[in-house]
Amino acid sequence: MSKASAQAPGLVKSLGLPQIVALYIGAVVGSGILLIPGLAAEKAGPASILAWLLMSVLVLPMAITMGLLSARYPSSGGVSTFVRKAYGDSSGNIVGWFFLLSVPIGAPILSVTGANYLAVLLNWGDLQIYVAAALILVTVVLMNVFGLHVAARVQTIVVALIITILILAVVASLPHASMTHFTPFVPNGWMSVVSAAGLLFWCFIGWEAVTHLSEEFVDPRKNAIRGVLWSAGIVALLYLAVAFMTVATHSYGAGISAASLSIMVQLSLGPVGGWIVAITALFICIATANAYVGAASRIAYSLATEKIAPRWFGILHEKYRTPIGGLLFLSLCFIVVLSALYFGLIGLSELIVLPNATFFATYICGCLAGVRLLHDSRAGRLAAWISLVFTVGLYPFLGWSALYPIVIAAILFLWQKRKRIQTQAD
Repeated sequence: MSKASAQAPGLVKSLGLPQIVALYIGAVVGSGILLIPGLAAEKAGPASILAWLLMSVLVLPMAITMGLLSARYPSSGGVSTFVRKAYGDSSGNIVGWFFLLSVPIGAPILSVTGANYLAVLLNWGDLQIYVAAALILVTVVLMNVFGLHVAARVQTIVVALIITILILAVVASLPHASMTHFTPFVPNGWMSVVSAAGLLFWCFIGWEAVTHLSEEFVDPRKNAIRGVLWSAGIVALLYLAVAFMTVATHSYGAGISAASLSIMVQLSLGPVGGWIVAITALFICIATANAYVGAASRIAYSLATEKIAPRWFGILHEKYRTPIGGLLFLSLCFIVVLSALYFGLIGLSELIVLPNATFFATYICGCLAGVRLLHDSRAGRLAAWISLVFTVGLYPFLGWSALYPIVIAAILFLWQKRKRIQTQAD
């Protein structure tokens, strides 16, 4: 980290192990749990359970890599700091911008998703949906203005509610489970299981987000990896339970897979189940947006202290010592993205592939950093290599959206080159 960063006003260490676990779960358990179990079951049938088991195992090295790096190098820069230490400032800056330019797109998508679940029950039109989405983002931004000790407490409560509701959904569907729904076990062939595993990857993205909050961990060397292991276990159990009951109750198929959780809950609870799923969706979207907005505002702060972003990105609140400059930047972006969605300039399905690509690129760079920085740890080096091979192997399957991070890197490279030329001329 540069001298400027070392001398910057410090952020407050306020996150203990329960808050860290809650932030990790909130970042990872996104809206995918509402959609993916049914879609995966439709693709691979009962054998989709094997895909969930496979992904739960494969993403563990990725989570461990992020946790070990956070323990060694706690910083608001997160993955960008790891890459900077491993490969220099230019590479670290590019990764920082990857993440920073993901959240202004991803958070509005989450807020609209949560609002849409309410809209189904309340018969809202587009205006009400986008007003509700805006209120979700305003709430998340305000929580982060008052400090992570406030945001993390709210996150802990929200994540507890999410876990409770998902457990309720699983238990309520037990009377309707039948082993006959597990035959034939592989109706679409074994390649369908591999295809389903690729689909499930998006349910496990989020481990990188909390690395940006590691500077505010209490005792990061101990709590970072403990937080990862606890949250990885809880997340895997939640996903597996929901996926298993989706198959056991056959709450999937043409036209209903995208709403499989709602279908499953309503088997026992009727219309009340629809409300349970809607509330769950709202909680999940708030929790995920909260984790990512908090992380992005801190990477904006970090990039400003490194003088690779506008100076006002690094403004801290005088009382709460929170990065209000970064939060202001995100808020302005949220207004633009929500407006573009509301006026039909772009659709959710077209927009969502962009943050997916930058998050993927962030993981690849973080794994590369782990290979170098964790060289003295056998477990860390092995975890980093497994994660690197896994993410690089999947990257080409992103399609045209894989170009988005490349364009960002090219623009930043040219901008840095121009800045160096200007500095030399002066």
